[in-house]
Amino acid sequence: MHDYPHLLAPLDLGFTTLKNRVLMGSMHTGLEERGDWGRVAEYYAARARGGVGLIVTGGIAPNVEGAVFPGAAAMTGAQDVASHRLVTDRVHDEGGKIAMQILHAGRYAYGKDCVSASPLKSPISPFPPRALDAAGIERQIADFVRAAVLAREAGYDGVEIMGSEGYFLNQFLVRHTNKREDEWGGPYENRMRLPVEVVRRVRAAVGKDFILIYRLSMIDLVPDGSTFGEVVQLAHAIEAAGATILNTGIGWHEARVPTIATSVPRAAFGWVTQKLMGQVGLPLVTSNRINSPDVAEGLLADGVADMVSMARPFLADPDFVAKAAGGRADEIAPCIACNQACLDHTFSGKLSSCLVNPRAGHETEIPEMPADTAKRIAVAGAGPAGMAAAITAADRGHRVVLFEKSARLGGQLHLAAQVPGKEEFHGLIRWFETMVAKAGIEVRLGTEARAEDLAGFDEVIIATGVTPRDPAIPNEGGRVLSYIEVLNGAGVGKSVAIVGAGGIGFDVAEYLTHEGESPSENLALWRAEWGVGDPADVPGGLVAPRPHPSPRHVTLLQRKPGAPGKGLGKTTGWIHRASLRAKGVRMIGGVSYDHIDAQGLHLLAQDGPQLVGAETVVICAGQDSARGLADALIAAGRPAHVIGGADVAAELDAKRAIDQGVRLAARL
Repeated sequence: MHDYPHLLAPLDLGFTTLKNRVLMGSMHTGLEERGDWGRVAEYYAARARGGVGLIVTGGIAPNVEGAVFPGAAAMTGAQDVASHRLVTDRVHDEGGKIAMQILHAGRYAYGKDCVSASPLKSPISPFPPRALDAAGIERQIADFVRAAVLAREAGYDGVEIMGSEGYFLNQFLVRHTNKREDEWGGPYENRMRLPVEVVRRVRAAVGKDFILIYRLSMIDLVPDGSTFGEVVQLAHAIEAAGATILNTGIGWHEARVPTIATSVPRAAFGWVTQKLMGQVGLPLVTSNRINSPDVAEGLLADGVADMVSMARPFLADPDFVAKAAGGRADEIAPCIACNQACLDHTFSGKLSSCLVNPRAGHETEIPEMPADTAKRIAVAGAGPAGMAAAITAADRGHRVVLFEKSARLGGQLHLAAQVPGKEEFHGLIRWFETMVAKAGIEVRLGTEARAEDLAGFDEVIIATGVTPRDPAIPNEGGRVLSYIEVLNGAGVGKSVAIVGAGGIGFDVAEYLTHEGESPSENLALWRAEWGVGDPADVPGGLVAPRPHPSPRHVTLLQRKPGAPGKGLGKTTGWIHRASLRAKGVRMIGGVSYDHIDAQGLHLLAQDGPQLVGAETVVICAGQDSARGLADALIAAGRPAHVIGGADVAAELDAKRAIDQGVRLAARL
């Protein structure tokens, strides 16, 4: 028997049964907009083959004004039906079930034709919406219904109506965005009329035997959000209107509380769903930062929900459910919630993929094919690039020897794992160790590869990583450490100057301003730090943040003018900046470094010379590629593939390193 009896239990919906309690949550991939529907179909088919109980697609607009951005995928006519039919057929061929998410963005739509309850511009969009009149609202409802009917025609098993995250339906629900005084505004009965009407009319149009999920915002995390009483009232009304399943939505996109970043504790919002358990007769789905079968099983066993939604974990590993069921949970590639290749890509208009699994969204481009001829391949360096290349090559049938000068696999991932809020990196390192062992790779730890060691191999891959760059600031008796020494536990004074405010500078500042338990490992601490209350006590669930004071005075410096942190991840940068501001970290841009002495760091700022008093100065001034071995081979006329930091040292970039490693090994 498997160890996940709750997770793998079927769920009877009356007219159909889901084979387990796992919902693949909605994610925008960008694939639909490319118009290559065979590729979209392969992406979803891979997840169906991996055993997920029910897939929900990325958001599909019901009309032009509801589209998240101009040209976003919509379901409005026969051509759309034909395209989507390719997807549903492939998913059904693999034994899966799939629902299409109907997403109307309302005032979040990135276009001048956006509409909402009231003409209030959102803080994350440049376009003020037009307030709909009564006839306009009727037309929006009709478009939801049309999208659902067409989805059924296209072969979908159901639809999910997106009513959370601050999108269109959510904008009618709360006073924060609904200032109307007609029958669609004012008292809660009126504000909730739109979502209830949409569900009622969709159910009437699609018939009884069609899954209708409603994604309900259970904690808005914005001022004047819904109270818990209103959440319960809406849940009852949505149930009566004919929904099959209630899915949990957490937070609005404009909320100043992180909801899915890696620094958010695992299953941090399970308690929100649990408050609704027993209040309605519909199966409830809980969501956000659930990334392992153990966490998911625990939630179901504890009665938190009837199903769990996982989204990004299915980018990291399409076979998540099959591996859990087959006793191979240790082989599940973990979602580390970094957002670097999924959400950051989405918001930059790039195709979504996954740092841990570059094949995600690129299934047709990087197929899993055995090699024609088995080669002997040497890989120098067991950081993310080297391990990804070694595992991919070994899986294809090559004989691989992996050289690593240190005593363990993982390279700079070990440094990342020391940073509070990045504990997920421990799991990524464990997964790499497991997969290197299972792939039968010969590992030579404590062995720095030399050119002569690499003779006799058919292919040589150099993944020797980076060395910290020394900015050569004259030191007249100050205590100076590199970021590597600090993250490996070197003693640091009570006042610290950090030279360099890129990703590593921010990580080191995070490390130095926390003491004791990390908030991402302790939900009570984390909720206090970000001001997450209970919507039963305060509308929207927002209370005043109470961050733990920093044990040190930290100043973060950069040569570049402007505010530090501009180059951080698109969807997570604000979190790092806010978190350090809450810890009292000073951030100064546009400086040049003069010298270091026992008093601290002397520099020139815009307004003249300055002394940043510091017992310790930490250098995070970038990296240089460790190219010695590569250059020696090239000088000897021996071909070698150079990947990862050894190829480009800009900011420690595990996403690019792993992608390069996988793609290289897939074609050797």
